Amino acid sequence: MNEKTAWSISGYPMIAVTIVWVAATFYSFVMGIVSDAGPAVIVPLIVICVAGGFFFAAGFVMVQPKESRVLVLFGAYHGTLNQEGLRWIIPLCHPRLPVSLRLRNFESGKSKVNDANGNPIEIASIVVWRVTDTAEAIFEVDNYQDFVAVQTEAALRTLASRYAYDLKDSHDDGAVSLRANPIEVADMLKHEVQERLDKAGVEVVEARISHLAYAQEIAAAMLQRQQASAIVDAREKIVEGAVGMVEMALQQLSEREVVELDDERKATMVSNLLVVLCGQHDAQPVVNTGTIY
Repeated sequence: MNEKTAWSISGYPMIAVTIVWVAATFYSFVMGIVSDAGPAVIVPLIVICVAGGFFFAAGFVMVQPKESRVLVLFGAYHGTLNQEGLRWIIPLCHPRLPVSLRLRNFESGKSKVNDANGNPIEIASIVVWRVTDTAEAIFEVDNYQDFVAVQTEAALRTLASRYAYDLKDSHDDGAVSLRANPIEVADMLKHEVQERLDKAGVEVVEARISHLAYAQEIAAAMLQRQQASAIVDAREKIVEGAVGMVEMALQQLSEREVVELDDERKATMVSNLLVVLCGQHDAQPVVNTGTIY
């Protein structure tokens, strides 16, 4: 069922018509009394006055900005009223509750789910959405707001179970992870949610991850692993720099002919320099007062 525009006219001219109708019927009623008309004349005038007043009054509908009303005529979808302001419609139409066309935010609660590697994680999302087809939003689903909430939770769980939490948890170096690729994950989440909400006449404007963390039962272990990984990475940088410095020192000593070292003395010097450069604590120098031989 697709949205269509309902018939309506501006309500302000109809206010004048209603006033003229009531004034004319009231005038006829007064003239009937003055002319001593019998009940056969006065009673129909009263019925016509009251029925006409209710008929015209029942057709007025106020539509706020960025709002619409879905109209039902004799149980069938008649159309959607999108023009803002005071409108006059067929009085027999039943105006449903107004449907807001404004942007809305939905923030899911923290969901506990296993990622692609089976690690339990906590994840939550924020979805910005709006209604684009009021007919589908009202008639295709029971409650479109609850539908958005449930389908967003389901899409988030599906997405979280499809990818690993971090690149280090993935066996593929080029894989997408929830933590390292927030933009790509947000785009995929938007697409996943939109596919589920198309049938409800809802457009997803933006979707993104608002909370991502390991579950409490493994958070401490994962933190220790991250710290160990950071220490290893730092040590690799330190060793790489130390080897370069030792190589530069030996090369400059040789080029400037400061001292000639055999292979055994070079090995000793390299060992000492690496200890000094790669040690966690400051090295304590020992001065040799004798010969190096």
